[in-house]
Amino acid sequence: MDIKRKPMGEYQTNCYIASIDNKDFIIDPGVNAIEWIKQNVTNPVVILNTHGHFDHVWSNYEVSQEFGLKIYCPKDDAFMLEKDPYGFGMTPSHPDILVNEDEEFDFDGTIVKYHFFPGHTPGCSAIEINGNLFSGDFIFKGTIGRVDFPFSSPQNMKNSIKKVLSWEKDIKIHPGHGESTTLRDENHSLKGWLNYL
Repeated sequence: MDIKRKPMGEYQTNCYIASIDNKDFIIDPGVNAIEWIKQNVTNPVVILNTHGHFDHVWSNYEVSQEFGLKIYCPKDDAFMLEKDPYGFGMTPSHPDILVNEDEEFDFDGTIVKYHFFPGHTPGCSAIEINGNLFSGDFIFKGTIGRVDFPFSSPQNMKNSIKKVLSWEKDIKIHPGHGESTTLRDENHSLKGWLNYL
């Protein structure tokens, strides 16, 4: 699998293009992502949102219209795409598929698994494709997503950390901001956050 990453906008939000078996998965198309995406896809198949914060979904509508793609979004965050609750002037988008907790999809033989990790937002999820985890704003290198925003929940984040720490496997993590890491490398940091939250 080939993974391209481009930080977008003021918050340097990572937009990813994950390409496997001639299929391009667009993950979190943020502010002004359209031109970079157009230059780096050959066969885009879907838009995948990890959660509903504006800096991750800003270009949803534009990208979906350009390529005729469906938008997949965790169901509990769909209201953020449609209502612009933070009032930043984002063009609203409508998720075509409301993703349930820990739901899995098969795109012509490529499995896309949504792992439900609420806390940062009500529907916050990480997307697993071919042994890579696109963690959105759940896990970053050395830290976790903030839980002091509207609709955040420290208790839900604590439960989500416990859930990911129960995994038996290591996995490469590609976060919504900053550099990639691994679950093994973040193990100590995550355990520390359990005591803090």
